[in-house]
Amino acid sequence: MLVCVSPAKALDFSPLERSVDVQAPRFLAQSEVLGGVAKKCTRSDFKSLMKLSDALSDLTYQRFQSFAPRANDRERKAAVFAFNGDTYRGLDAASMSDEAVDYAQDHLRILSGLYGVLRPLDEIEPYRLEMGIRLANPEGKDLYAFWRETVTASLSAELENQTHAVLVNCASVEYFKAVDPKALAGRIVTPVFKEERGGVAKIVSFHAKRARGMMARFIIDHKVSTAEGITAFNEDGYIYRPKLSEPDQPVFTRLVEA
Repeated sequence: MLVCVSPAKALDFSPLERSVDVQAPRFLAQSEVLGGVAKKCTRSDFKSLMKLSDALSDLTYQRFQSFAPRANDRERKAAVFAFNGDTYRGLDAASMSDEAVDYAQDHLRILSGLYGVLRPLDEIEPYRLEMGIRLANPEGKDLYAFWRETVTASLSAELENQTHAVLVNCASVEYFKAVDPKALAGRIVTPVFKEERGGVAKIVSFHAKRARGMMARFIIDHKVSTAEGITAFNEDGYIYRPKLSEPDQPVFTRLVEA
């Protein structure tokens, strides 16, 4: 089983207070191509493409001007510890044991607009390049055209080496569009998380993102290997709701105060 998540816009590049065996991302050649495309973008381009503030547009511009994935003198950090959004608060990699980090290295994948697919301990530079943007590149009009074949082939190859060829999709719709479901060599299971109030259950984005991270952590901690195994997830008040679920879309709800 593999579980995939989205990256985060928020980053934490403070020094890591533990020793881990980092490595280079698998698709650096492609990252260099995109980096070259991004270096030609202006601050205004980034502001328009990703709806950024002036300050974030300038920061993104400066980062791509200095982007050099093969240089030895760049600020880098293992991806799973560098991302710092809602999903990563749910994942809470900082509290993982060394054994859990090792397991995650084989079973957790992070989809990325700049790096394609990341393993937890792949070193990344600070960046912002959202998968859904229409950034023209040598492969087409957007990043989906650039990454879809590579990402799908990479995940398929890894699924073939798993005991059960199941991909648990804990990524956002934006990022999972980088995967071609028809070409993927495995079953896709997409858990859904809802908040229930007054008998009505609905998705609340902030909570759903965090819950996806908690699901990824649950899979890692319990070494879940089957689609059925994830239905035991019961973190932070969530419970599996079989009557609301489909075989490949298990639904989890939790009660919140009215």
